[in-house]
Amino acid sequence: MQHQLNSHGTPPPGCPAHGNTQLFGPEFGSDPEQHYAHLRSLGPSAPVDIAPGVQVELVTSYDAALHILQNPASFVRDSRRWNALNQGQIPEDSPALPMMGYRPNALFSDGAAHARLRQAVTDSLASIDELQLVRQTQQSAEYLISQFSSDIRGHAELMADYAQPLPLLVFSDLFGCPPELGDRVIAGISGIFEGTPGADLVLGGALGELIALKHRRPGDDVTTRLMQHSAGLTDEEVLHQLVTLLSGGTAPLTAAIGTSSALYLSEDWQTGLPVEDAVVQTLWNYAPIANYAAHYPTQDVELGERILRANDPVLISFAAANTDPKLTEHREQLSAKAHLAFGAGPHSCPAKDPAFMIAVTAVEALLNQLPDAETRVPFKDLAWVPAPWSRSLVNIPIRFTPRSALPPADGPAPSRDSRTTPAAAPQHSAVPGPSATGAYRPAAPHAAASKSRGGLFSRFVAWTRGE
Repeated sequence: MQHQLNSHGTPPPGCPAHGNTQLFGPEFGSDPEQHYAHLRSLGPSAPVDIAPGVQVELVTSYDAALHILQNPASFVRDSRRWNALNQGQIPEDSPALPMMGYRPNALFSDGAAHARLRQAVTDSLASIDELQLVRQTQQSAEYLISQFSSDIRGHAELMADYAQPLPLLVFSDLFGCPPELGDRVIAGISGIFEGTPGADLVLGGALGELIALKHRRPGDDVTTRLMQHSAGLTDEEVLHQLVTLLSGGTAPLTAAIGTSSALYLSEDWQTGLPVEDAVVQTLWNYAPIANYAAHYPTQDVELGERILRANDPVLISFAAANTDPKLTEHREQLSAKAHLAFGAGPHSCPAKDPAFMIAVTAVEALLNQLPDAETRVPFKDLAWVPAPWSRSLVNIPIRFTPRSALPPADGPAPSRDSRTTPAAAPQHSAVPGPSATGAYRPAAPHAAASKSRGGLFSRFVAWTRGE
């Protein structure tokens, strides 16, 4: 049989020369949409390798995804059912295990257990003051931008300098972390996503100390509300819900802030549209959580021409479902919130409204603090992280007028075209990152000097106090 070659000179993903379509690695990262298009040609779902040696069924149809997400009786979330894992077929060091392995939290629970944990999380998040959240995001943004905005070159890398640290600062504040514990929480969650050995122990230890602290000194924060909720969560249950909120919020928010900023700053963005439109377009076309939400059929189920076997994992491709061509003719009639980026059904994201608010505020803050900022690489040429779980850009190099070159505050501001959204919001950044060529530049002088003042959250708190 002769295999048709794609533009890269290799067989199309998923053809017999490949076996299952691989949703990881450079080929996938270079063109995720081609992989999703191929999978759609196989039906509403198809087998893929989500990691080396780990096969799952991936649902790419919007209708099929919605059906599974809204059908908890037939598709459950408890990964202790996972056949291949129970049979010892999953490599112990597989990157799929931290993402799919069971944890005693709402995400992996069903029925009454899920309802109890979910209610505690939802109620704790519902009490967040929206104006306070906006102020926290603005203040975090202003701090991070202050760290790179005086660069005499007028260059920054938005992913490392801005989109990655911003959610961590906001969450540390929302959870009521004192500076030193906030530093350790940030080190732990960052290390988990970077694959740092022992990072999970760092995070667990810091959160355990935070819970003990809140027993002694309760506060007006999410941690205290979880602990005091009428559901009566144990300390261990509180810890696991906090881990879920951190891990489930950090990476998607980083991706959403980065992609939305890059879209808005791109040459192709339609002038005059508000920032909210850029965030909504990101959620539809570049779903921050790309492929996740493992479900386990309680019995064999027919989907299209395939049989989904009981207790074999079925993952939802939010990225493919949102861009399902069958939706094209209806997209204009659909609500802007009809996308599946936040999931659907009983396990939909309980923090979707705060997450949207943080993303919009972060992009607005960037535009207002650096009104002439622009990307140094066209949006279409930016690289995506070659991993299946999150649709995130590798880096976003930008240029802008350094603050040292800006006129006084009471003088005329640099002009920006009509794309600017008039909303006051400060900005943030501090971490050295890759340049436009992909090479890593050395840390700015402020980064080295600030190490003596503790980690990221300690430096941020000191900055807010004028220290």
